[in-house]
Parts: sequence; C-alpha cells; structure tokens
Amino acid sequence: MAGPSAYVPADPALKARLMRRATYASVIVAALLIAAKLAAWLVTGSVSLLASLVDSLLDALASLVNLLAVRHALTPADDEHRFGHGKAEALAGLGQAALIAGSALFLVMESIDRLLRPQPVEQSLAGIAVMVFSIVMTAALVLYQRHVVKQTGSLAVSADRLHYVGDLATNLAVIAALLLASRGADFAWFDPVCALAIAAVILKSAVDIVRGALHHLMDREMADADREQILAVVRAHPETRALHDLRTRQAGNQVFIQFHLELDPELPLREAHRISDEIETRLLELFPGAEVIIHQDPAGYDEPQADFVNRADGPGH
Repeated sequence: MAGPSAYVPADPALKARLMRRATYASVIVAALLIAAKLAAWLVTGSVSLLASLVDSLLDALASLVNLLAVRHALTPADDEHRFGHGKAEALAGLGQAALIAGSALFLVMESIDRLLRPQPVEQSLAGIAVMVFSIVMTAALVLYQRHVVKQTGSLAVSADRLHYVGDLATNLAVIAALLLASRGADFAWFDPVCALAIAAVILKSAVDIVRGALHHLMDREMADADREQILAVVRAHPETRALHDLRTRQAGNQVFIQFHLELDPELPLREAHRISDEIETRLLELFPGAEVIIHQDPAGYDEPQADFVNRADGPGH
C-alpha cells in the first residue's frame, strides 16, 4: 500500500506554535504581494501580471481560511468532538482547491481574450521590479513553510506551501513575459500564453490539494514506514506473541493507532495491562500526542497462529 507521507514526531505544543506562526506569515506575505502586484498591473496592463495578482488574491484568501482552520483544528477534543477537530484542515484544503480551480478558469478566459485582442505592455520595468520583490518574499515564506511542514506534517500548511512554490515559477514566467511583450506587437502573444501556463500550474495545485485532503477525510492508513515502526515496537517486546487488526489514521495534527495484541493466555490481567502500557509508552515516543488503543487477546484463541505482518494487514477477526 502506498501510503501518505510519513508522520513526523514533534512536541504537540511546538507543532501548534509553528502551525500558527506559519499561517500568520502566509497572510502577511500575501497581503504585501497583492498591494505590490495591483500597483504594477495598473501601470503595465499585463495580463500575465494580472494572472499573478489573481493568484496572490486567492493565496491571501486561502491563507486566511488556513489560519481559521488551523486554529479550529488545534482546538482540544470536547464532549461533541471526542476525536478532536483535526479534519478541519482537510475541509479547508477542499475549500482552497475550489477557489484555486475557479481562479484558473478565470485566467484561461482572460488569456484567450487577450490572444484574440492583443495589447501592448507598458512600463515593463516597474512590473519586473515588483515581480523580483515577489520572488524574494515568496522564497522566504516557502523556506519557512518547508521547515514547519517537516516539524508538524500539517496538511493545511503543506497545501498553502504548494501555492507559493507554484508562485516562484509563475513569477519568473511573468518576468519573461514582461520582457518579451514590451519589445513590440510581434511578441504581444507571449503575455497571454504565459498566463495560460500559470493557469495550468494553479489547476495542478488544486488537484494535489484535493488528493491530500481526501486522504485525511477518508481515514487513509498512515505510511507503510510508520506502520512498520509500530510492528517493530511490538516485535521488540519480549512478552508479546503477535498482533492483528492494526488500524491507523491521521486527522490533522492527531494520529490514531489501534490493534489487537496477543499475549500468553495464562498471564494475569495486571501483567497484560503492564505490557500494553510499555508498548504504548514506546509508541508515544515515536508518535507524540497519538491516541493509542490496544486490545489484549489470548494468543492462539479462536484462530491459528500467524506471522506479524500478515496478521497486522489482514482482515478483522
């Protein structure tokens, strides 16, 4: 099974702090870029710059949605949401994807109109200066978001980062479009063509975000590497016989692990509980903040013996 990205251990409080800071940084950078690109578009009239402006507007809206979603996702579990609010991140991702896909279609229509009715680009140097500023600010944000994703594995921050990674390429394309389109009518076609390419990049980002969000909403199993770590922890304990019905999922910042642990049928309940606690402690070292549920079974009862991997991945009993 090809699972999603491996879980990244980190202190839950540190995760929450990094995720909040990343959302604040994203909103601030998006606001700065909108102001700069709006001014440049009014001066140049470039449709590729308009495409970049629309992209930044959607980035700002998506970043604001992310900010609210992350705040909600980090809210502790309550009486009505016993499993927490982590799926708010995935829902925010789907909302972002819808906005991004809409922006791509808008840019396609604008680009086709400009191809049919070409217009010269004016004051290209001002536009280029703004795009260089955008590249510097976007690169700094992407590096910070990359650090946060490595530390937290946040779907929301990862989705936001996809926007800005695409922006780096599109900003370079806009610079090229401004340089060529400013050379005369013979090159005016390059500006809308560049905008169409930007629309394609934006649409791909939407598809990637939907795919990641659906993994979380459909409770997809954790990555194979993470499951192997869980199996290794149980194998390493000298008093365990086997395990079966291993089930895992991740909802935002929260990981859920559950399985049936097979032990010596003659063990007292107190000893069985001790063994489970020792395994749970080790799993929490690998997956801080995880919710671990271990059901103890007498080994060999009501079923033949089997190896760890087959019993963990096989059907329920």
